[in-house]
Amino acid sequence: MSVDPPSSGRPTGPPSGPLSGPSQPPSGGGGPPSEPPSGGGREPEPRRPWWGSVPRVAIIATAVVAAVVLAVVLSRPDNGGTGASDGGTSTSSGEIFLQPAADTGPDQFTESTAQEDSSASPVTPSGDTESAPQNALRGVNGDAPGLYGGTRNVASCDVEKQIKYFEDAPDKERAFASVLRIQPSEVPDYLRSLTPVQLRMDTRVTNHGYKSGAPTSYQAVLQAGTAVLVDDRGVPRVRCACGNPLTPPVAQQSAPKTTGNAWPGYKSSNVVIVTPAPRPVDEFVMCEADGEWFKREAGDTGNKDRKTKKPDKPSPSATVTTPTSPTDSTSSQPPTSEPPTSDTDTSGPTTDEPPSSDTQQPPPDSDTGNNTGNNTGNNTGSHTGSDTGGGTTEQAPAS
Repeated sequence: MSVDPPSSGRPTGPPSGPLSGPSQPPSGGGGPPSEPPSGGGREPEPRRPWWGSVPRVAIIATAVVAAVVLAVVLSRPDNGGTGASDGGTSTSSGEIFLQPAADTGPDQFTESTAQEDSSASPVTPSGDTESAPQNALRGVNGDAPGLYGGTRNVASCDVEKQIKYFEDAPDKERAFASVLRIQPSEVPDYLRSLTPVQLRMDTRVTNHGYKSGAPTSYQAVLQAGTAVLVDDRGVPRVRCACGNPLTPPVAQQSAPKTTGNAWPGYKSSNVVIVTPAPRPVDEFVMCEADGEWFKREAGDTGNKDRKTKKPDKPSPSATVTTPTSPTDSTSSQPPTSEPPTSDTDTSGPTTDEPPSSDTQQPPPDSDTGNNTGNNTGNNTGSHTGSDTGGGTTEQAPAS
């Protein structure tokens, strides 16, 4: 039988290569492999742990550093809170700087505005102060007759000159205002509300200097004869020889170390603090160097002075108390009209520099009275500040 040969374009058997259609899945069923092999047949790379990510490590490190810094700041006994934007801090070494009446000192706020040399006759406080502990507080009321002295019809401080200095130095004016808790614009009226007098007793205060654009603070004893401006409760607020703001002192639990030049007649048992008068003072009863007495109206610069008779008790009486329990306090806090409290020395200087050797020689008597008090800062326009004693471990005196 004859067989026709196949046509030239048609295959005679199954194709030799794979089928052109889609391949069939394996008999076991299912989809494609879960992890197709990568090129070259290499194993898949393992995933990095969460801590191996650079951005995450950076974020975590930043958070840890911020937490540590915050903890350090919050744990400090005083993080600059004179409230006064004073930029200062305090320590607790317990030094008190002795400042003679004629010594302007470093870091002063302004040039001297004192208008007369010391004309006040020194006086010692009455009462049994000799037997008091070395860290006792000897407080005299700010309205006590004979606490202050001067010359009748002569102001111990040129207030208008002081105001002009601050007008020409707005940075210092802001720092000054911050210590006394008033606004810079209130400084002129505040200064005019104060009364120029001279101390008749060695007086303990918290003094504030001006350095590197911010106020500093330290404990100081001002010699009798120092010209100051006092508020209407009789509390010293400005030292005329340097323009420094003054706030109440801070009590200490142990006998402090005095630094500086002691003057003839200095005795730690005669150092006093001024406690606020129980009510605003209308007139200060003051003593002249010759023993004559006169009255000066609060806020007056001497134009209205008038003679008066000698008081029955010409030597102010001091009330002695002793600190009993330590408490924290800041270096430059607002004035208050509260009576003194038993604050201890837990704050200090706003700078770390020790007092310079040329102005801070250890005096013969290495101990001084310690004081505290909360006083009232007055200002025209019925502005009242609130103030607690300043730092205790002092930096170099500012005046």
